[in-house]
Amino acid sequence: MLSIRHLGKTYANGVRALDDVSLDIPRGMFGLLGPNGAGKSSLMRTLATLQEADRGSATLETAGGKSIDVLRETGLLRRQLGYLPQDFGVYPKVSARDLLNHFAVLKGITTRGQRREVVDALLQQVNLWDVRKRKLGTFSGGMRQRFGIAQALLGDPRLVIVDEPTAGLDPEERNRFLNLLAEIGENVAVILSTHIVEDVTDLCSSMAIMNKGQVLLTGKPADAIAALAQQVWRKRIDKSALADYELRHTVLSTRLVAGSPVIHVISGERPEAGFEPVAPGLEDVYFQRLRLHAQAA
Repeated sequence: MLSIRHLGKTYANGVRALDDVSLDIPRGMFGLLGPNGAGKSSLMRTLATLQEADRGSATLETAGGKSIDVLRETGLLRRQLGYLPQDFGVYPKVSARDLLNHFAVLKGITTRGQRREVVDALLQQVNLWDVRKRKLGTFSGGMRQRFGIAQALLGDPRLVIVDEPTAGLDPEERNRFLNLLAEIGENVAVILSTHIVEDVTDLCSSMAIMNKGQVLLTGKPADAIAALAQQVWRKRIDKSALADYELRHTVLSTRLVAGSPVIHVISGERPEAGFEPVAPGLEDVYFQRLRLHAQAA
């Protein structure tokens, strides 16, 4: 488990990126949801030892009951960490096998036989074995992301961090990548930072919602969804009436369907004629928490 307590980070320009963040992240897939600017990447970079926190603590439990002070024992932490940042660059003229071999050396796997065994096993695990000799510059976006996961898994990490990993992937590559993450999450703690609600709904056994550096909600996605049971209502309306509905009701979301807005409203009873009850989803939870946070600001 990764235990984070009262983590804070304020940048030189005065932006408070992390504001008293406390989380418990168990083994398995942990979803970190939030809009752009929520503080997700700042948290990921802090946990990956790429920047220092101003205050707070983070502790990672490792095998044998030992623990690592994430913020101070950075060398030890990096040996237990796999990280796939949002912008993962590769050398386009180098083959997948050669670059992964290079990363393995940097990770401390210096014995040639062991390194070959590890590299080949990872290329098979991420389904890149058949293209191992191809230059990375010829890879699709999804293939590069799977290569990124392969490098993140070098050294058998206890904690894997992936930041916005499915952005820009087509549906087939997205599904393949998410299935790979789910397999990895069976054995280690995987933090999936994203703004795509469906990724968290489908994969994560626990999650947190962040906005403006603060944690707004933690728990199991299913529990958060169940808490909104019989409170979400849907109606198709005219575009010209949208502003009026937003004044009179708590509108969670608006989506154009065949040219007309369909709104989701939260209410303990039917708001008015024409609304129909709808089973809530994690998107409704997400928008409700963001709205409550905005109202409290």
